[in-house]
Amino acid sequence: MKRSLDEIWKIVERLRAPDGCPWDRAQTNETIRFDLIEEAYEVLDAIEKKDWQSLKEELGDVIFLALLHAKIAEDEGKFTIDDVIDTIVKKMIHRHPHVFGDKKFKNQEELLENWEKSKGYGIFEHVNFSLPALMLAQKVGNRAARVGFDWTKGEDVLEKVKEEIEELKNAKDEEQVEEEMGDLLFSIVNYARHRGINAEDALRKTVKKFVKRFSYIERKAKEKGKDLNDMSLEEMDKLWEESKDKKK
Repeated sequence: MKRSLDEIWKIVERLRAPDGCPWDRAQTNETIRFDLIEEAYEVLDAIEKKDWQSLKEELGDVIFLALLHAKIAEDEGKFTIDDVIDTIVKKMIHRHPHVFGDKKFKNQEELLENWEKSKGYGIFEHVNFSLPALMLAQKVGNRAARVGFDWTKGEDVLEKVKEEIEELKNAKDEEQVEEEMGDLLFSIVNYARHRGINAEDALRKTVKKFVKRFSYIERKAKEKGKDLNDMSLEEMDKLWEESKDKKK
């Protein structure tokens, strides 16, 4: 049986009706703002795991929450679901003149440059500074690069990383250490960008790898009847190396 977005909208309307669900009726755009973020990360997790069954479900949750946000706004007289649809349709047509019009672009770089110009505001004006720091740094670097403010090659960025490491070593106080640490991290993100690597994904994978290897230490310690707090660093390091050998 085929179902449509209209059917989901009717469910949202029913839940928000006077005799609908008390919980759904009590929500505001503010109370469920983080729910949408959480569901978006569930989508990310499903994609990383290549769990397509979960992805199907999580995308449904995101769509439902987006519609719930729209319905709440509609109930409060802010805008309607039709306004939402009309806005995104007009925006996508305007930003894709090469698809919906007769505009031609030589390459992807020219296309992205037109994309920025079509927005009609400064390149950083609508950047969401609530993004995770690595994602934010990569987005800012990408936007600056689109207007030519960038290193010409990855090797130059790597030299900048080395320079920032030296400045961090020579930092005089905690405030300067924090500043230089930020500069170093930003340079690393820019190097990742030049290498075509998503810095957020790279760090996430490393953290997961760390957790997996440390879980091996915990498991082995338990098998030996030992508490981690009572183990020496040398003992734990030996098990850490074992965990790497297991992967090989």
